Amino acid sequence: MKESFEEITVVLPTLNEKETIEKLINAILKNYPKIKIIVADDNSTDGTIDIVKRISSKNRNVRLLERKGRKKGLTASVIDGILASKTRYVIVMDADMQHPFEVIKEIKGKFDEGYNLVVATRASVKNWALYRRVISRLLIYVGYLVLYLKGSARCNDIFSGYFGIKKELFENVYRANERRFVGEGYKILFDFLKCIKSEDLKIAEVPYIFHVRGAGSSKAGLKQGMALFKSFFS
Repeated sequence: MKESFEEITVVLPTLNEKETIEKLINAILKNYPKIKIIVADDNSTDGTIDIVKRISSKNRNVRLLERKGRKKGLTASVIDGILASKTRYVIVMDADMQHPFEVIKEIKGKFDEGYNLVVATRASVKNWALYRRVISRLLIYVGYLVLYLKGSARCNDIFSGYFGIKKELFENVYRANERRFVGEGYKILFDFLKCIKSEDLKIAEVPYIFHVRGAGSSKAGLKQGMALFKSFFS
């Protein structure tokens, strides 16, 4: 008998991910019985919405959250997706296939052991340009310093976009610190960590290999970089 994942919702923030979204959803549904999926879409114009509508019309465990008129940004999309979920746990991951869906099982295993935050930590990054490695490392150092000075919780990959969390925990922290979450940003885990102390968390980490996207285009740019600096000081 297959293990059930009915107490988990996977939140997929999307913005023009038609090349990968169907493949990822099908892989998740095939491998994790009864798991729920919420696609929090940030007004895609490439057909992503139509693809998810078609899938959700045939499978009630898949839901499209159209964010028309809502604040734009990856963090804002993830927040809306988490708050819309109805399961005990939520897993946040990208929809571009850079985050391997196989790690979902490992995250659930840590939930079963009693952890309330499970971070998928990038053990290595394949085919990343040198300049991106340097910039990323510098920002990580700054991020760690910010968390240290605030006395906040920390983990080995504070900017990971792939993590699982107990919904009630996230909701309570968010409601108490709503203004400190930078909606237009893309480092929601960092925003969460800066709002909580280590003693209030039971954190586990699971390693994975991060691959450069094979389809679509990265949304990272100057605007997102400025949003990260805003996160440092909020």
